[in-house]
Amino acid sequence: MKAILSPHLATFSVGVSAPMIGTSGKKGGSVTLQRIRKNVMDCLLQDRNSYCTTFVDYYGIDGDFPGKTEAGRKSELPDKQRIVCHAFADRLAQTLDEGPMRRFIPYVQMHEFEGLLFSDPSQLAFALRRQDLTQELLAIRHEFPTPEHINDSSGTAPSKRLQSLIPRYRKVQEGERAVRAMTLDTIRQECPLFDAWLAKLETLQPLPA
Repeated sequence: MKAILSPHLATFSVGVSAPMIGTSGKKGGSVTLQRIRKNVMDCLLQDRNSYCTTFVDYYGIDGDFPGKTEAGRKSELPDKQRIVCHAFADRLAQTLDEGPMRRFIPYVQMHEFEGLLFSDPSQLAFALRRQDLTQELLAIRHEFPTPEHINDSSGTAPSKRLQSLIPRYRKVQEGERAVRAMTLDTIRQECPLFDAWLAKLETLQPLPA
């Protein structure tokens, strides 16, 4: 995502750094509170002139992540996201002062990064060099109100759907190429929760020295 977000946010005088969650030798993978809390706290405490936001998949966070159980009882997508984001911020606030917390913007992608790729199934098929799958990808998209609604079960999460069609699909390489093939405007129009998060980042103001 940095490939398309960085130049866009630069037009709003917002710089982007995007380290992966984890420690040396273990990056990415499932998101636990312990792993992400360390990264967020390091960001907020080591650089007091920056904001910190998260971009983690709802599908990838552990079942015992703050708010995940309660969110699972909700049917509306914004409620699920709001509950997890608020619960995570509340947990973080137990160990961080008000100052750092003012610079924290929690965000959970519903349900998975690959959901964004279904914003433009035609471009997704083109980027993956599988134009023969355009209709199948369109059919998946049309099953749901928005790409963000494509669900989070182990067999039907967005990445799992792509892997069932394209066994060689690799999240980093193909996913990055696919998102580059789309316009940010299209993704924002199709994915309102993502759009709201990005709009918030666009309004960030320089912190006082």
